[in-house]
Amino acid sequence: MTEQQDASASAKPYDAKTLAKKHRISVEDAQKIIDQYGADRKASDKAARRVAV
Repeated sequence: MTEQQDASASAKPYDAKTLAKKHRISVEDAQKIIDQYGADRKASDKAARRVAV
């Protein structure tokens, strides 16, 4: 059952606070990334890593 929960969580877009905390970036930067990439978590993570550097 946890696999099913994990799959559904990865299909949803990030919350700005969650993305910001995960990559240690500002919430404003995280929101810009989410606005640009939407529900694509892989692309959002990649963009957040670029901002965090």
